Amino acid sequence: MLQLEGVGKTYPNGAHALEGVSFAVSPGEIVAIVGGSGCGKSTMLRAIAGLDTPSRGRVVLDGATVTAPHEKIGIVFQEPRLLPWLSVADNIGFGLEHLPKAERVARIGEALRRVGLAEKARAWPRELSGGQAQRVAIARALVPRPEVLLLDEPFSALDAFTRADLQEHLLDLWADLKPTLILVTHDVEEAVVLADRIYVMKPRPGRLFEEIVTGLPRPRDRQSVRFESVKKQVLAALDRSLARNSREKEEEAPAGAGLWW
Repeated sequence: MLQLEGVGKTYPNGAHALEGVSFAVSPGEIVAIVGGSGCGKSTMLRAIAGLDTPSRGRVVLDGATVTAPHEKIGIVFQEPRLLPWLSVADNIGFGLEHLPKAERVARIGEALRRVGLAEKARAWPRELSGGQAQRVAIARALVPRPEVLLLDEPFSALDAFTRADLQEHLLDLWADLKPTLILVTHDVEEAVVLADRIYVMKPRPGRLFEEIVTGLPRPRDRQSVRFESVKKQVLAALDRSLARNSREKEEEAPAGAGLWW
């Protein structure tokens, strides 16, 4: 069980990125976080990963507070971040030096097969397409067998066809391994394709605004009436979150602000 308990983050420069974020994610569940720019989605993901310390509240995994990068938590970023001087296989196995060689080789081989890149084991990152490089990044995150996998807009830099292909591929990996997935995305359709629950955030500071349970069976038909209905729910919640934020900012403004004489 992963829990966020009143997580807030204020940076030394005074930027108030998050406030009062609380929710729980069950083992094997897929949760998507959507919201406009500046609503603290990536800040929240970094706090869950132990890469950033909350100013208030805490992140709890299996009853223990997460205070640093954790072996049970993997993360995939928007850019693959592969090491150019290492082969594909060595990139995937980069965090496995503590394992005996035979086990390390077996895990790397299994990970390559899972992402459909067994023939690219000795290739260099520069020889991969964007979609292949992101598959390697996913394999690298999964090879330590984390309980929780965090995805920070992992497919946003890819074309629509490759993005849809990798979404389905990610679901295949999830069905096989069943890690808990937390996905940050700007793509509402991606959130509906992948997630069991979707949290819409409002910005400045980032807060949870609305929870939407998708309730759709897998595999999901992107053309179905039910799929389109959930997508419209999320889009409407995003519109409401931005409208609410605008009203709050107007109410906070001092009398006469913005007037010209």
